[in-house]
Amino acid sequence: MAKPPTRLIVFLFLFSTFSLLEIHGEFEPSRTLEQEQGNVHEVHCSRERSKAAWKIVEEYLMPFVEKEGYRIPSRCRLHPENDMYRDQEEHKIHAALNEWRCGYCKKTFYEEKYLDKHFDNRHYDMLNVTHRRCLADVCGALHCDRVMSSLPHKTKCNPAAAARNKHLCESLASSCFPVNEGSAAHRLNELFLRQFCDSHSCSGGQKLFSLGSKKKTSVLYIITSVLILILLSLFYIFMYLYQRGLKRGTQELKRISRSGQKKKPS
Repeated sequence: MAKPPTRLIVFLFLFSTFSLLEIHGEFEPSRTLEQEQGNVHEVHCSRERSKAAWKIVEEYLMPFVEKEGYRIPSRCRLHPENDMYRDQEEHKIHAALNEWRCGYCKKTFYEEKYLDKHFDNRHYDMLNVTHRRCLADVCGALHCDRVMSSLPHKTKCNPAAAARNKHLCESLASSCFPVNEGSAAHRLNELFLRQFCDSHSCSGGQKLFSLGSKKKTSVLYIITSVLILILLSLFYIFMYLYQRGLKRGTQELKRISRSGQKKKPS
């Protein structure tokens, strides 16, 4: 009986090994051959800056919008549908400290950046890449660089850049909150100008995000507060019982000493 060629054996071994690794989620190719050669999935929109812009919108704008009960129009560039990464970001599952899970295929990763790469490689079809869907394009108006930088803002102000960003900021206010569409839109237009646009100046007179943020109370904060209250209650109960026990012990000692004094030898 003829022996199978050595190359065929090696090929079958490698094929079976890679198949098993793929099944168990331990082998994640960074790019397909088509992506490496043709670069067909190249996106000219920064995910990090888009993420920073959305975080600013959520923290410094949306609480005021929700309070007014206002619906941002779809033509507004800050509308969720105008963020090409929104669907992918909403399919991120932060299961644990070092566990990020893909909401599409359930694969897990140690860090968020690897999940972002996985999205770029495997779920590119979930990106909304139509015109003007890059939220990073409005970063200048929303002060993304100031928020993303952990260092104090000490760079020299550029008057031309400040004027350009202020113009973009004012155009966002007009398209997102038209003053002729009701009192809520008018109030939000003024709020947006104060919160984001007025600080685009080299004079330094206007504070960044002067109206502050209205963060929602997080679930973690509520759980922590409840646990602290429970621990404080247990502590005071323990101290009460401890002091009560000491008092009872003192009374017992006094009773014993008194009875000893009454019984004198005849």
